[in-house]
Amino acid sequence: MYKSFYKLREKPFSLLPDPGFLYMSRNHRMALAMLEYGFMNQAGFTVITGEIGSGKTTLIRRLLDQIENNENYKVGLVSNTHRSFGELLQWILLAFRLEYRGKEKVELYQTLSEFLLREYDLGHRTILIIDEAQNLDIESLEQLRMLSNINAGKDQILQLMLIGQPGLRDMLRQPELEQFAQRIAVDFHLRPLDLQSTSDYIRHRLTVAGGDPDLFDAAACVSVYYYTRGVPRLINVLCDTALVCGYADQKSRIDADLIHDVVRDRSVGGILPVWEGDPEERSVVLEMHAAKNKNQGGGAE
Repeated sequence: MYKSFYKLREKPFSLLPDPGFLYMSRNHRMALAMLEYGFMNQAGFTVITGEIGSGKTTLIRRLLDQIENNENYKVGLVSNTHRSFGELLQWILLAFRLEYRGKEKVELYQTLSEFLLREYDLGHRTILIIDEAQNLDIESLEQLRMLSNINAGKDQILQLMLIGQPGLRDMLRQPELEQFAQRIAVDFHLRPLDLQSTSDYIRHRLTVAGGDPDLFDAAACVSVYYYTRGVPRLINVLCDTALVCGYADQKSRIDADLIHDVVRDRSVGGILPVWEGDPEERSVVLEMHAAKNKNQGGGAE
């Protein structure tokens, strides 16, 4: 609807995890580097955590894109981690395209073990990625630890990557999981974007979509950061809605007042999960940004 009005090739703030739009903040670069390190160095367990909507799944998609056509890697991705979805071992076999129907636990374990050893004999690396791992219970995590014991001589033939919300870190600190925690070779927590990175993120996604990187003015970017606290998914929701409203009002640029109006209108029903905060604090933040920006001769912070 607004794409032609703002001369965009595609929607810049889609909620789908598209690696083509991934903005590599310093924090995201570190997280991807940790994933790659764990991947390339055959780390037993790699754990990446972050708040809801911080970009964890998009990082995984970027990593998978990098190895998509490399036949030396066999990667299984499990996203349905809640016990109500069924036995974890069944999901693991499904992720590797192995038969799991009608098998008892021992048979499931045997099928996976034979697969891992067969791939090892062929010179292939096998990696299991568990997304939304905060939904795993202690029993399931202990099951994963036992899977990591499947070895060939001195070589560990299954790498495991756990991606989840901060609750995963809390769970791994429990005394019952001390043996599991000791096997974690790589651990990184993905934090939300800061003010500078939020502005750069907005400009980056507009540029990738073929639009004007300055479509959101500097004060609008500050307001987006203020209301979303730098969480990428919330930034996308707020910016996408602002473009719809900007199109409806035929605004050539998105300003801070429009961002404020979007938050006010969508928060009436409690649907938009942004931080509303104190209007006076918001005004102070905007004034401080405007004064700093003027002293620096313009440009988004």
